[in-house]
Amino acid sequence: MKRIILFISILTAFSSLTMAQSDAVSQANNLYTKGDYTSAAKQYETILSNQGVAPELYFNLGNAYYKSNEIGRSILNYERALRLSPSYDDARFNLELAQTKVVDNSMQSSTFFLSRWIQNFIKMLTSNQWLGISVALFVVTLILIFLFIFGSTHFIRKLSFQVAVSLLLVCFATFIFSGIRKDQLVNHREAIVMVGVVTVKSSPDKSGTDLFQLHEGTKVKVKSTLGNWTEIKLGNGNVGWVEQANIEKI
Repeated sequence: MKRIILFISILTAFSSLTMAQSDAVSQANNLYTKGDYTSAAKQYETILSNQGVAPELYFNLGNAYYKSNEIGRSILNYERALRLSPSYDDARFNLELAQTKVVDNSMQSSTFFLSRWIQNFIKMLTSNQWLGISVALFVVTLILIFLFIFGSTHFIRKLSFQVAVSLLLVCFATFIFSGIRKDQLVNHREAIVMVGVVTVKSSPDKSGTDLFQLHEGTKVKVKSTLGNWTEIKLGNGNVGWVEQANIEKI
């Protein structure tokens, strides 16, 4: 009887939590619909802080910031939505739309097209999805090895060996892709410029030489940190230092 009461209590608590989440999201959505984008953004931020992350919430938050003309924050949250759900087409479309308003897009264009294609290909799936493919391919490879050893004909042994070698290579590749995606999600090696204009310095000090300027919404790679300063790198190879307060990691 006690177990039944406990089970019902857990169900009730879970139901209440779900309803609270649903009510909070509905309130944020209503604020957005009414055109109160600033309040909607604050509500979505609160939900993410208190109740956990979700790609849909980051997408909605990005929309609210885009409507508020906060391009940096909109890009940041579209990127976060895509980190959690790489196949989120609406988030990708809105991200590309927001990026058209970034002044420094030309600084990102020098990456070799093949490298860029590979990066985009890896981002199509999450770390767990790549890992699942890798495990599945490994299992199939083991079956093929079994056929190679115990196959009844030369043709079966030859074919199973050739396919097994090919699948094993793909298995290793997808395992590496899984590690890359996990590294991207956990180590936060990319960031977005959050202020209107920031001057990039030659050293982690305000007295350092001014190298160039970046504008809100620009994506940068994080190389290292020292105190309140972060060393960044752009797609065109430019490197310098900015104060951490001017950027936010994805």
